[in-house]
Amino acid sequence: CYVNEHEALNYVAGYCLHNDYSEREFQLERNGQWVKGKSCMIFEVPYLVSYISQFMTLLPGDVISTGTPSGVGLGFVPPVYLKRGDVVELGIENLGQQRQVAV
Repeated sequence: CYVNEHEALNYVAGYCLHNDYSEREFQLERNGQWVKGKSCMIFEVPYLVSYISQFMTLLPGDVISTGTPSGVGLGFVPPVYLKRGDVVELGIENLGQQRQVAV
């Protein structure tokens, strides 16, 4: 069912923090991205809901992860990867914070 961009927020139940790690060795040995949706998330939520609804039926409980902020380690020269003991922190004002330690 296509969701009009102007009505898309009526289908959003809420927001949460989601730290989506990529397993780069697995990804790179298969010549890049393996999930179409991980590559184009630089748009506002209403646009994403509407766009995704063109290709799949969105159901209650579905999660749309909006993508990677600037600073992804693979983009550095040379690339920078997480290692044991690294601390990753993220947060959104009025929503909360997360902190993970790489093991």
